[in-house]
Amino acid sequence: MTIYNFEVLKANGESKPLSEYKGHVLLIVNTATKCGFTPQYKELEELYEKYKDYGFEILDFPCNQFGEQAPGTIEEINEFCALHYNTKFERFAKINVNGEHAIPLYKELVKEKGFNGFNPNHKLTPVLEEMLSKQDPNYKQDPSIKWNFTKFLIDAEGTVIERFEPTEDMKVVEEYIKNQI
Repeated sequence: MTIYNFEVLKANGESKPLSEYKGHVLLIVNTATKCGFTPQYKELEELYEKYKDYGFEILDFPCNQFGEQAPGTIEEINEFCALHYNTKFERFAKINVNGEHAIPLYKELVKEKGFNGFNPNHKLTPVLEEMLSKQDPNYKQDPSIKWNFTKFLIDAEGTVIERFEPTEDMKVVEEYIKNQI
C-alpha cells in the first residue's frame, strides 16, 4: 500500500486525495504552535523553499494531542505560521495522530515506520524520555507518534522511506530528502 490510497482534509474542510502528490517527495509532519519544537517551522520552510522546485512538498498536519500545544482554530494556526515563520507549504485540518480517532493516513504511517528512539544528542531527549516512561514504561515498543514534529519521508512512488523523531537534526532530514530528489 502507498500513501496515495488515502484522502485527507484540507484546512478548508475539503477532501484531498494524496494521489495528487504522485511523483513528489513528501515530508509529512504533525505540528504544534506552542511547543518547544515549534521553531522547526523555520527549518521546514527553508527546506521547502530550497527543494520545492525539485518536486518536494511538506504536508503539515496540526495536532493538539501532545500537551494541547496546538490550540486554536486552523485559521489561527495559519495566521501564527504566516506571521512568525512565513510558511508557504500546505497545512491541512487539525487531526489526531494516535488513538481511535487517528486519521487513517497516520495509522498507516506508524504501521510502516514505528518509533526508533530519540536522538541521544538532543537537549530535549531526556525530558521526553522521562515524561513518556512515566506514562508508559514500555513506550519504546509502541510504534505510535510520541510528540509534535514527528516527520515521515515519502518517496516519489508513495512509499514511506524514513521516520524522524522531533529530536532528529534537520541536517540529517535534509540529507535523506536530497537522496530522494
